[in-house]
Amino acid sequence: MNASRVIILGVAVVAAVAAGWLAKNMASAPPELVAVQQPEQAPALALEDVLVLGETVAMGSTIEGQLRWQPWPKDAVSEGFITRTAEPEALETLNGSVAKVEIYAGEPLRRSKLIGQGQSFMSSILPTGKRAVATQIAADTSAGGFILPNDTVDVIMTRRATGEGAAGEGFTTETILQNIRVLAIDQAIQEDEEGKRVRVGQTATLELTPQQAEIITVAQQMADRLTLALRPITESQEKNLAEADHLVNRADKRGTVRLIKSGEISEQDAR
Repeated sequence: MNASRVIILGVAVVAAVAAGWLAKNMASAPPELVAVQQPEQAPALALEDVLVLGETVAMGSTIEGQLRWQPWPKDAVSEGFITRTAEPEALETLNGSVAKVEIYAGEPLRRSKLIGQGQSFMSSILPTGKRAVATQIAADTSAGGFILPNDTVDVIMTRRATGEGAAGEGFTTETILQNIRVLAIDQAIQEDEEGKRVRVGQTATLELTPQQAEIITVAQQMADRLTLALRPITESQEKNLAEADHLVNRADKRGTVRLIKSGEISEQDAR
């Protein structure tokens, strides 16, 4: 065997030994450990059962079977919510109540939105210091029937001109009240369903101050016609508007009685 073959054989043996050693070390090396961070578990959300409505109830309607208990985040339970913990019998005791305002489906119920037992509906929705006064209307005196509850109107008085210098069949017109809220048309205290929004009623119930109630009472006796003029919703917040307080103003006329006869106002000493 010549020397070159011996050298080649030696190199091959050394390479085989080296490959075997490397293969052994790779097979026996422990696997590299990978650290996996576990996500933190969120704390359980505390819930409280609150009384809600399963469907929308219109203002003035009776609650009949729409009540149910609904889990609610305890931290979001506001004062006034009715909870199962505080009032476990509320589902039964409040069934049959009347809604003072419109209450929407899923909305937590509050007692302030219900009419108290023994109270009438109209007196319950009337703000403190206000009076409800009815006046007769017709299509031609109520914007063709387009005036609806919660609209605001001006009240216009029309009467025949009388007295010296009056021209025969002449008329005088005066806006006696402005920006007055309509509480109801006939017995309806809210708009009709969509598509049936026009209501031609015979009586409009208005929300008035005590003095405005006196003004319209006098005007009903004096006027040949009272007309309601519909105002735009953008003007519904206007305050301190002029009114015909001269019809009832007695601040500097104590001890007198105001008489209305044939549309004319006269005063005489009460003594």
